[in-house]
Amino acid sequence: MPGELTPASCCVRRTFFHMKLRIPAQRVVLLFLCVVASTACAPSSTPGIVSCPTLAGDSVEVAVIDSLFTDLGRDTTRNIKGVVVQRHGCTVAERYFNGDDSTSLHDIRSATKSITSALVLLALQQGLIKNLDQPISELLPDSMISATAPIAVRQVLTMRTGLDSDDEDSLSVGNEDRMDESVDWIAFARTVPMTSPPGERYVYSSFTAFLAGAMVEHTSHLSLQDFAAKHLFGPLGIHRFAWRRGPKGEGVGQGNLSMTTRDMTRIGELFLRGGRVAGRQVIDSALVRDALAPHVAISAVDPFADAYGYMWYSKSYEIGGKSITVHFASGNGGNKIYLVPAHDLVIAITSSAYGRGYGQRRSEQILLRILAATQH
Repeated sequence: MPGELTPASCCVRRTFFHMKLRIPAQRVVLLFLCVVASTACAPSSTPGIVSCPTLAGDSVEVAVIDSLFTDLGRDTTRNIKGVVVQRHGCTVAERYFNGDDSTSLHDIRSATKSITSALVLLALQQGLIKNLDQPISELLPDSMISATAPIAVRQVLTMRTGLDSDDEDSLSVGNEDRMDESVDWIAFARTVPMTSPPGERYVYSSFTAFLAGAMVEHTSHLSLQDFAAKHLFGPLGIHRFAWRRGPKGEGVGQGNLSMTTRDMTRIGELFLRGGRVAGRQVIDSALVRDALAPHVAISAVDPFADAYGYMWYSKSYEIGGKSITVHFASGNGGNKIYLVPAHDLVIAITSSAYGRGYGQRRSEQILLRILAATQH
């Protein structure tokens, strides 16, 4: 059964500082399961990880990844926790640091938002939400928001509600810090005014992700945890997780979901493979494509991303003279789920560098080193 976490600071606090990468070493054994020509991974009894032979010239360079993990183990910040790399659905590298192991539950902070988005898509798929243009006032408790114009579901998923809830603005009425200080989030929601037309402007907002989770709870008559366990985590073989609740038991769609690094790759594999796992279409493939698509350009306000989809980010990198698009879920401290379709690659990173700007930069550097080690 899913557990609860006591209230804690949640979500992404995105301070954009450059870091001097001190990546580094560990005693835990590195697993390379699919890097030798004609060698297949052992089948798994759990969904989301399947056997997959790897052909010569289509691998991850062992020495480069081993060097990366050695560097990470030497990192004097001691807050990197885990890295799992999957290619073609196989785990090709896995390492844990600083007291964590494959069973450790880790608070992924705002990477949770991408999972909340998946729950909204499942509610849509089940007919609980009519369509992405449905006004959210029809999907929330009466008078929960004081919007002066209709806000569509898709405007919630792309952070363009027009509500005054900017996490990067300390004066914003509905920012994350003010919400966390509230003892009643439903009552708090009624105090957040609309300051611009819906759909006009992207504003990173934990309050908006809270509304997304509230829509799922109100329409399904289930807690966010129970809906996730039944319709998303269960089909993926995720059975251990913890999810903080709000001061009055509200679902925390904006963050504070704790899961293992391995299980984060299951979420990544689901989206990489168009919503399908172990022969089952969990989320409609068209919805998954739409979720990852670049709906809003955000590079002007976020140095780590080019665009925003349905609570998923995307960014293109030049690697070996080629442009490689990466989709990702992102949380405070450098918690990431990276999807790299061009390489059939999923990378999960857990880190407890909460509130420290270098966490995001370090995870991006881990991604780039793995991409440099990945051959077609």
